[in-house]
Order: sequence, then structure tokens, then C-alpha cells
Amino acid sequence: MLPYENLNHSNQSFFKEYQKKFNQILEKGYFILGNEVAEFEKEFATYCETDFCIGVGNGLDALTIILKALAEKYAFSKEKDEVEIIVPSNTYIATILAILQNGFKPVLVEPDINTYNINPSEIEKAITPKTKVIIVVHLYGKLCQMDKIQQIAKKYNLLIVEDAAQAHGASLKINSENKKAGSFGIANGFSFYPTKNLGALGDGGAITTNDLELNELFRLLRNYGSNRKYYNEKIGFNSRLDELQAAFLRIKLQKLDEINNHKRKLAKIYLENLKSDFILPVVEPNYYDVYHIFAIRHPKRDKLKTFLLKNEIGTEIHYPVPPAEQKALEGVLDKTYFPIAKQIHQTILSLPISYFHTENDVLRVIEVMNKF
Repeated sequence: MLPYENLNHSNQSFFKEYQKKFNQILEKGYFILGNEVAEFEKEFATYCETDFCIGVGNGLDALTIILKALAEKYAFSKEKDEVEIIVPSNTYIATILAILQNGFKPVLVEPDINTYNINPSEIEKAITPKTKVIIVVHLYGKLCQMDKIQQIAKKYNLLIVEDAAQAHGASLKINSENKKAGSFGIANGFSFYPTKNLGALGDGGAITTNDLELNELFRLLRNYGSNRKYYNEKIGFNSRLDELQAAFLRIKLQKLDEINNHKRKLAKIYLENLKSDFILPVVEPNYYDVYHIFAIRHPKRDKLKTFLLKNEIGTEIHYPVPPAEQKALEGVLDKTYFPIAKQIHQTILSLPISYFHTENDVLRVIEVMNKF
């Protein structure tokens, strides 16, 4: 059986370093907000080309804390009318949960059918006087059209927040400058869920920003609203990147570009060899895609998935149910039909493209798929 993912295999090359670091931390006996977190924050900020990084508990917390801090800094939480946050209609539900947990209204906008990322022309149609923030989601490891989105945000005086949970190291060239995921927005959220290109051995997340005031506010909010033990300035959260996870992430961060390049190499083989029956990820000039997920589409997706499983090839669906159809969001979202999101969710299939997969593994998948 060729698995879609195997975290034991994906992390095997790091085991010795992980074990050594684990022993060091165990002996030191300092487990919360210690030196490993502080050093990882510096290193990841440098990697993302931002001034600050704040380690938090997970990707959802990163977005939740960002929106709470923005509401305080820009005072839009005090307005009587509901605050609207634009978000793609095919995102993972966590992006929407962060909006709801702050008491704001998610306004869903359809993606581009080719890139699966939020469509800039649809963003502009959704903007009202209540709109305060655009959350862009760099889905599957491909950046959104940030040049166009930045122009829209500037035109309407809106804030941009990146959900970069799937895009560690992805970049886009704008005006001859390569800018990485996590460097476009006023503040940006990352997840280090174990399957990510930069994955921990448990939950973990981070916020990146260039704003000094927000950096300090994020640090307060993640730690019970406190920067001095037992003295609380804000109503905050208990959401701190774990010292052990930070240590493991520091080790893996050194290899992140290698991981991304490996996945890009496997993606290239898929792109060059899968037959035209399958709708493949779009490749565009100036975009450096990192393929957290290699997602293809096919009208008979479920039959294809079953066919591959019978041939001992594992796949996943990211994601089977669009947000607007989730039971948890019944009565929460406006009753609007999102046909593009629905089409994507009904036809998308994720193929094996992990760090441990080999070129021969991918060629095997291609051989079987081309017989479908």
C-alpha cells in the first residue's frame, strides 16, 4: 500500500536530532515560553522576511488572536453595526471559526476555479461600508493574487490578513521582488500541524507581522493577556507555542526549502505525465508554489478515489464539504449558493506528495491513474 501520508516516514530523517533536543529540554526542565520558542520566533521571522513572529498554540488561535488584536487597535469592535470580514467560500472551516469567535460576520467570496484561491474581482463586489478585513487563504501551497488584492485593500482602506497555514515558503514575484507567504498582510497566521510542509510533532502555530504595536499585543493575548506573571492587562488566551514543538520546528526549518523543493520536483512529474482527463494545478509565472497538497480534479472523483484504493494507492479529499454546507454554520452564514466552491469540493482529490515519497512512488500513481 502506498499511503497518502506517513508521519513516521516523513520525520524519520529528523529522529536523531529530535531525540537529542528532547533530552536537552527534559534535562533543562523549562517547558513554556523558553529559549527554544524565542529562537524559533527569530528564525521564522527571518525566513518569512518579517520583523516579528509570535508562537501560538495552533493555526486557528493565530487567526483568532490576530482578529481580536486588530479589532482593538483599529477600534472596529466597538462599532454598533456588525463587522464584516471577507473570506473565500472554499476555505477550511478554521478561517471562518476565527471570525465567528470574535463576534464578526464572515462574508464568503467565491474562488478562482483555476487556482482555488479567492477571486479578486469577486472581493470587490462583496465590499460594503461594514467590511474591515480581507482574509486571504493561500490554499494548497499557492499564493493568492496579492498584487491585485493589495490594490483593492488600498482602494477601500481595508486590512489584509493572510491565512498562510498551507503555504510555508511559498512566494510571489511582484515588481521584480520575491515576497513570501506571511509578509503581505498587516498580520498573518501559520499552522504547524504535523502534515504541513513545516510540521511539528503536535499542534503549533505562529503569527507574523511588521507592526511593533501588534507584536506586543499578540504576545499579551497569547499568554492570558499578561507579560508579567499574575498581572493581567487584557482578556487573553492560553495559546503558547510549546517549547518542545518550537525545538523540533527549529530543526525542520533548516530543511524547509529542501522539503519544498522535493515536493515541487514530485509535482513536476505529475504535471508532465498525468493525462489530460485530470484537471491539474495551474502553474503561473512569478509564483513559487510549495504543494502542501497536490490537488487534481475529476468529475468522477469518488470513483477515481476508489479505483486508486483498489490499486493500493491512498488519497485524501481537501475538502469534501464546503463551509456553507457545514452543519455548524447553519443559520450563521447568509443563505447564498456558492457554485464554484461546491464544484471544487465535489471534484477535488489530493494525491501523494509527501517528503518521504519518491519519484518512483509518483510514477506508480501516474501509471495507475492514466488507466482510469
